Amino acid sequence: MYMHMKHIKLSVDEHNILHLTFDRANSPVILIDPAFCQAFSAAVEQALSGPCVGVILRSAKSTYFAGGDIDLLYATNKDNSDALSTMLAQLKAAIRRLECGGKPVVACINGAALGGGFELALGTHRRLVVDDPRIRLGLPEVNLGLLPGAGGLTRMVRMLGLTTAMPYLTEGKLLDPQQALQAQWVHQLADNQDEMLREASQWILSHPQIAAPYSGKEDWIPGGRPNDPKLASAISVAPAMLRQATRGNLPAPEAILCAMVEGAMVDFDSACRIERRYFMQLAQGAVSKNLINTFWYGQNALKSGFRRPSAEKPCAERRQFTKVGVLGAGMMGAGIAWACASKGIEVVLKDQSIEQADKGKDYSRALCEKAKASGKLSADDAEALLARIHTRAEALDLCDCELVIEAVFEDREVKRQVIEQAESVLSESAIFASNTSTLPIGSLAKYAKRPAQFVGLHFFSPVDKMPLVEIIRGEQTSDDTLAGAYDLAVQLGKTPIVVNDGRGFFTSRVFAAFVKEGIAMLQDAPPALIENAAYLCGFPVGPLAVSDEVSLSLFARIKQQTHTDLAANGQSAPSHAADNIIDKMLNLSRSGRSAGKGFYDYPKDAEKQLWPLLSQTFLDGEGYLRLEEAKDRLLCIMALETVRILEEGVLQSVAEANLGAIMGLGFPVWTGGPLQFINYLGVAEFVRRCDSLSRRYGQRFEPTQKLRAMADAGQQFMVEKP
Repeated sequence: MYMHMKHIKLSVDEHNILHLTFDRANSPVILIDPAFCQAFSAAVEQALSGPCVGVILRSAKSTYFAGGDIDLLYATNKDNSDALSTMLAQLKAAIRRLECGGKPVVACINGAALGGGFELALGTHRRLVVDDPRIRLGLPEVNLGLLPGAGGLTRMVRMLGLTTAMPYLTEGKLLDPQQALQAQWVHQLADNQDEMLREASQWILSHPQIAAPYSGKEDWIPGGRPNDPKLASAISVAPAMLRQATRGNLPAPEAILCAMVEGAMVDFDSACRIERRYFMQLAQGAVSKNLINTFWYGQNALKSGFRRPSAEKPCAERRQFTKVGVLGAGMMGAGIAWACASKGIEVVLKDQSIEQADKGKDYSRALCEKAKASGKLSADDAEALLARIHTRAEALDLCDCELVIEAVFEDREVKRQVIEQAESVLSESAIFASNTSTLPIGSLAKYAKRPAQFVGLHFFSPVDKMPLVEIIRGEQTSDDTLAGAYDLAVQLGKTPIVVNDGRGFFTSRVFAAFVKEGIAMLQDAPPALIENAAYLCGFPVGPLAVSDEVSLSLFARIKQQTHTDLAANGQSAPSHAADNIIDKMLNLSRSGRSAGKGFYDYPKDAEKQLWPLLSQTFLDGEGYLRLEEAKDRLLCIMALETVRILEEGVLQSVAEANLGAIMGLGFPVWTGGPLQFINYLGVAEFVRRCDSLSRRYGQRFEPTQKLRAMADAGQQFMVEKP
């Protein structure tokens, strides 16, 4: 007699096969928590002691199994870790008991199986999955600073071998059913759930006797164990390769490698104990908390659309755009045109001449060729994509566009001209968006006939790779306009953040703080130390290198426009320690990569290298700045500027601050973002560091009064939960 239990239903079919169905009440997904582990352990005992001839693991939800309970993992610390460790031990023992019980066990996967859910499937003798390209399978724990702790790591190594399993585990790759079959993660695909269940039953009936896998002589590893001479070279260089990728800031990939190699040297049960020890270390660590806070709670909050206006009609319904105009066919405009056309949207790409517009279209043509060469795009699809980009030189051709994005030079007069030209032909319902990175949207909306339909849409370069769009709401921007801009960003596959108006908004202000701090350090440290400090923090590019890519001329234009705008209001722009260095570099005709020389030299037949005379030109003294202090200056100035922007009301949420900085600016992932970095240090410690830096380098490091109050009250920055 089989008994139902919480989270699991048991039933026997006409073949005497027991169906163990996951079904968590009042929840759209199944999660691993203490209640589930107890229920699963009891269900396994019933299955093995009862008269059934085999077991099918299936789900009553559209998602097969979502994985571990993140709330439980996030709350784990050194004081309460025994509870999680005990739960894991119970789950692993139950999976192993089912696996070694002598009865055939099949996983019928009808939807996504991720993390702990896929680990459960790995503990069966055969895995079937519905052939739906939307389904994803895999072990993405590394992305949250963890490793598969329910036996998944140990089984993947023994299924695939060390070298094959390594990228799946250290990179958290997810596969669709076809890819999973090819990678030998699953054994068979089915067209639908009914077919899958029939195939599972037939397999069970034809395999009545099942030996315990990974036991005795069966516990062999494809490709050999780590002490095999054939693997020695690959295993010996793997730590160095991982350290190059993580720069020592992300402990999970290195822990995964250790658990893989150490576990492969011993028997299966010992390997599972090694896996659990490394998992518990990571679960209690600060980095996993940072990543969970931002990439689980924060990202889920953004995915819920909590920043999109939706309460009132007409913006309640999501929009799907069919035709978009792009003004300016330079690097940014060309990238935006690609982003739209690649998602099936017709694009009018306008510039001053057809020749310039065609040159912008060539950017998409080059991306199509690259995609065809890699097999990601067929010739027909590439041709159709390019046919959706219509190059034009006349404003009249924009007349039937639903939304127009200007991406011209960061010059107020140029933007005024294109705004007025385009608005003269646009329909009454069309949205006008500016891709400006610094100019206040309200100041540009003054040139528009319909300021309520004017919004900022700040893309990041290169648009085809960067996942973020910063949406700027002007003072007169309507809810409907903001919702439309949000919907376009989602339609393009981007992550949108919504900020209020202000000079530089959010990302440009924080980017400027990073770059200018790095430039200012030239007075205190050798340039190689500055770039290496950024590299070791986890930034993708150092401040001097990225300044060359952006061009110091752009900084000068932004500075001049800022001075002009503020002077018109009787204000003056604050000076920065980097300003004189930028001016001198421009006087030396060293504006950046486009000029052939900047902070770096760019030889034609060699890699770029730092300009040898940088220290001689700018270093004041012998370069006394320590590496750790250089890292502090870069991280703290960006975090402090983010706090100021949040307090000013330009930023509206902690989630957007953290994800926006990581996705748009390359803020180090391990920190969880600038505000989570402050949490990681502790607000009081962050204030102490800023005070120390302020005494040495000036008022730009002065903590805000609200930040001091948070430190005194023991508060942290809390991510919004959907």
